[in-house]
Amino acid sequence: MGRASIEISRTSSSSSPPAVTTTSTSVTETVNGEHDFRISGYSLSKGIGIGKYVASDTFMVGGYSWAIYFYPDGKSLEDNATYVSLFIALASEGSDVRALFELTLLDQSGRERHKIHSHFGRALESGPYTLKYRGSMWGYKRFFKRSALETSDYLKDDCLQVHCCVGVVKSRTEGPKTYSIHVPPSDIGQQFGQLLECGKGTDVCFQVKDETFSAHKLVLAARSPVFRAQLFGPMKDQNTRCIIVEDIEPPVFKALLHFMYWDSLPDMEELTGMNTKWATTLMSQHLLAAADRYGLDRLRVLCETNLCQDVAINTVATTLALAEQHHCHQLKAVCLKFVASPENLRAVMQTDGFDYLKESCPEVLTQLLEYVARISEHSPAISKRINDVIPDGVDVHGRRVKQRL
Repeated sequence: MGRASIEISRTSSSSSPPAVTTTSTSVTETVNGEHDFRISGYSLSKGIGIGKYVASDTFMVGGYSWAIYFYPDGKSLEDNATYVSLFIALASEGSDVRALFELTLLDQSGRERHKIHSHFGRALESGPYTLKYRGSMWGYKRFFKRSALETSDYLKDDCLQVHCCVGVVKSRTEGPKTYSIHVPPSDIGQQFGQLLECGKGTDVCFQVKDETFSAHKLVLAARSPVFRAQLFGPMKDQNTRCIIVEDIEPPVFKALLHFMYWDSLPDMEELTGMNTKWATTLMSQHLLAAADRYGLDRLRVLCETNLCQDVAINTVATTLALAEQHHCHQLKAVCLKFVASPENLRAVMQTDGFDYLKESCPEVLTQLLEYVARISEHSPAISKRINDVIPDGVDVHGRRVKQRL
């Protein structure tokens, strides 16, 4: 973006009180935009007639509408269709619109020997180009000799590709601020969180095991499409005053509500009463499943991120199963890489989580074995270590099988 500035100072002529100096700045810059124009069926456009064109769709830059005009038989009679012409035109109302332009005919051979005509990046002897009215153009009547174009790498599969850049020149004057107002950060999450904590206006409760949680229907419906359907949809629960929630532990549901009101995760150690580094991992696993169940995409991604950061021997197999069940592709890739590492594989296979993985997601074991095989192919030393870990091999269901001689 081009930018020029002029500073102006004005001094009071009064000798008493002391002179006050004020400043202002005139800023001139370009507002840039780009457009790609694909001309397909070039050979069919020939013979359209001198002075006739095919046009791109209009596009907006700097508050004005623009279009690219391509003349297959040229724009001028005197050239007798020897050249093709290429122009950029002002397609909306405007007067004395000042702009910089760049027209590029793309080399489609991959060698990037593009044909470029540009105002950008060079000295302008007479300043930017001025378009006087709608329909004014900038470009080249003799942009390319037609016979040369048709045997060049610019034409491929009877197609030309044109790239255009427009920089509309804008000016404004900046003066000193006469005010200083501090805008506080958004605290809507805190306000909603306090609404949950005080319990005022609650109109629905949830029975989760032996605990009851009160909430506000409108807040839940705004945050979750599942709650919206459950509370207000055509198939809504008959009793929306107290809803029984199954398959979720009370601390997990409490964390779920905390996120829906505060838009942030609670202190996991405080919530679970577990003063260990595994509290976040354990809660993130449960919350990932709950977030997927209630359509809370941001919470789901937050949990996926936490689990990617906290991959460990005793939790990775369960996390891998969750990643498979809830379509968390990045988390799954991180877990597979961790488990397939020779120094981790034996230890992971001894965990209860690995037994759960075999039972719930046997197809993941196939992918794990393929991952291990790819690693061993690239390193004979690693292959030997993996064979030491699994001397008899395992099938896709995790059962031991004998090697055949």
